[in-house]
Amino acid sequence: MTTMIPVLETDRLRLRAPRASDLSAYTAFRTSDRARHVGGPFTVAQAEQQLHAIAGQWLILGYGRWIVADRQTDAPLGIVGLFFPVHWPEPELAWSLFADAEGRGIAFEAAQAARTHAYGTLGMTTLISCVSPENARSLALVRRMGATPEGRFDHPDHGTLHIWRHPGPTT
Repeated sequence: MTTMIPVLETDRLRLRAPRASDLSAYTAFRTSDRARHVGGPFTVAQAEQQLHAIAGQWLILGYGRWIVADRQTDAPLGIVGLFFPVHWPEPELAWSLFADAEGRGIAFEAAQAARTHAYGTLGMTTLISCVSPENARSLALVRRMGATPEGRFDHPDHGTLHIWRHPGPTT
């Protein structure tokens, strides 16, 4: 299955398919208070199921989220990519970083690569990001990426999320 999930590389990062070896880092994030902006914290069993679902979305939809890994060490640093669950308004460019990856520009670098792939390879013409109004880091990132506020989305599990529209592809 990993052959169908493309690998993207930036100067410092590799966006790749999830691996069993990522489960520990992913579970540490999803079971911590850091996951509060994405519906958590979750149980260990839920985190494992969610990691498997990340891989499965690629199979079902032909796009999804990658593990963001350090290009030199392959250490997992977070997740980034396209997310479109039931009841979501439209495809979202989503990201979450693990604790030791914050503050180094990793989310910006990974999200830019994912957005370029969505527009260039997949032919998408628009993307949103749904951001919790309390998530200061994600709000700063979405602004840095040039997205503009476009309203709100009230989700039964995640609460009120602000919708940010990304600039479309450039020709």
